[in-house]
Amino acid sequence: MQASDRFNINSQLEHLQAKYVGTGHADLTRFEWAVNIQRDSYSSYIGHYPMLAYFAIAENESIGRERYNFMQKMLLPCGLPPERDED
Repeated sequence: MQASDRFNINSQLEHLQAKYVGTGHADLTRFEWAVNIQRDSYSSYIGHYPMLAYFAIAENESIGRERYNFMQKMLLPCGLPPERDED
């Protein structure tokens, strides 16, 4: 691997991180990463009708109610954020 290849890979990674929020960065905390994963999962469940129908049947709820529940869970998917230590 040459230095130019490494620079190209790093610039591509920076471009992806700027374009997509969920790709993470060096300063991303574990909590923020978990929130991104949960929100991505819930939005995928809402966007794919067969998956949404599966969850609705499994929980014996209507599809609209299940969509509403997933959207409510997207607000705080992992609970309140932990207290930050001030340095």
